[in-house]
Amino acid sequence: MTTGPRHARPVAVAFALIAAFLWALYYFFVLGTPGAQPSGLLADPFLVGGAGLLLGVAAAGGARKLKASATDLRSVPRAVFLAGMQVAVLASTYLAGAVDTALLALLADVVATPVLLRVAYGEGKGRFRRAGFVAGLGACVVGAGLVIGGGTSIRPLSGWAWIAAGATIGFVAAYFVYTARTTDAASMPATVSVATLGAGLLAIGASPFLPGGPAGLVPPDALALGLIAALGLTSFGLAPYLYFRAIERAGIVLPAVLMTGIPLFTLLVGALLFQSVPPPVSLLGVPVAVVGAVLALRAPDGDPP
Repeated sequence: MTTGPRHARPVAVAFALIAAFLWALYYFFVLGTPGAQPSGLLADPFLVGGAGLLLGVAAAGGARKLKASATDLRSVPRAVFLAGMQVAVLASTYLAGAVDTALLALLADVVATPVLLRVAYGEGKGRFRRAGFVAGLGACVVGAGLVIGGGTSIRPLSGWAWIAAGATIGFVAAYFVYTARTTDAASMPATVSVATLGAGLLAIGASPFLPGGPAGLVPPDALALGLIAALGLTSFGLAPYLYFRAIERAGIVLPAVLMTGIPLFTLLVGALLFQSVPPPVSLLGVPVAVVGAVLALRAPDGDPP
């Protein structure tokens, strides 16, 4: 279904928020899949999500686009960035916790993505001259920081956690900016499916160097298999599809800013699953982050006079 310019922005907001919610579920799938090994949690969801995307594109008559994306040399760095992103996110989830990693993803989306877009492609120069945009970015980070800092899940970073944190921010911004700026909108689903499957193959190749090894690629039981399949279809399939569709309709900055929802959804889902009431400081962070997103989204895109 095509969407006219009048409705493109609201649809993009809805798509981005659904994607943020699905990505928030990732941490609970990872930490709640019994017996699953890191090597399997890295490779298997890529294969499931990539296969789902590929079947969807093929069913829509996109076989030619799939072939073009698979033979495009730019598919190699896309797959490398995506695999590196997921290695960093998985490591950070184990080392720093779910909500803390969600905050790192927020910093990558809200701060690192516009900065990389400006530095690498010279886009968005005017945004950083707008006080509302800069203030909105700052409020997003402060609000998310209150959500994390007010809870009990935050852990001091040390050792490998620092490396995982930096890699998470860098790879998340690099993958989404590079993919969005090297892909035609009409070929986006095909490109994402090829990148996802490519990252899965890279993860299989790297499995001997990961905890669990090649044997960990096989889920230990039917429950783990079902949870990993659900993880692949949601966080690795539907979520990136919706996110790039949002980029197609509204540009890369609006969906990136709306990733403010990841740590907020993570906090909410964690509270529902573990029946814990967030402390007042964490609850205060929710409206602060939302106000920040609204400020950033209302800022004009063009250069000021």
